[in-house]
Amino acid sequence: MESQMTTLSAGILLFLIMDPLGNIPLFLSLLKEVPPKRRRRVMVRELLIALGVLLAFLFGGQYFLRLLQLKQESISIAGGIVLFLIGIRMVFPPADGSGIFGKAGGGEPFIVPMAIPGVAGPSAMAALLLLTNTQPGRTADWTIALLLAWLTSSLILLSATYLFRWLGESVLTALERVMGMLLIALSVQMFMAGVAAFLHVNV
Repeated sequence: MESQMTTLSAGILLFLIMDPLGNIPLFLSLLKEVPPKRRRRVMVRELLIALGVLLAFLFGGQYFLRLLQLKQESISIAGGIVLFLIGIRMVFPPADGSGIFGKAGGGEPFIVPMAIPGVAGPSAMAALLLLTNTQPGRTADWTIALLLAWLTSSLILLSATYLFRWLGESVLTALERVMGMLLIALSVQMFMAGVAAFLHVNV
């Protein structure tokens, strides 16, 4: 998987992980108590915070892995597991309606849960760590992929109210489950690639 990963496919992977369509109901519920004039400003602030966190993982991920002495195979397997769990929750949402990242709290959101883990979630961080660790010479490509995924997700989330009214909750739910199925397939491929690499190194 890693040797064939292009900038576009990496961008699509990160976009699916960010799950902007699935985050629309969460973002709308979090902004319900925020004055209408501040909602867009709050959303832009949270999106920029998420981008900053993801860029930090992109550029500092290799040093973080070296510090923890984690191997490429471990990141691939762990990333696949986290991605699989996120995909499962997208396809089979919790019965209490809490969404992928739990129930929303009251008041104006700050960093949690809109920026983290709403946009900059653990699976997005794991994917960035995997990309930078397996192909460290392509940091510029991964930066472009991240910016494209973030920009597309931001445009969708900034249009959350319009999309929710236009598509409706049932259509958004169906689209989220389709994205969840794609994530599950990607997670299995990532997991198998990690296992294969581990077996190749240790055999």
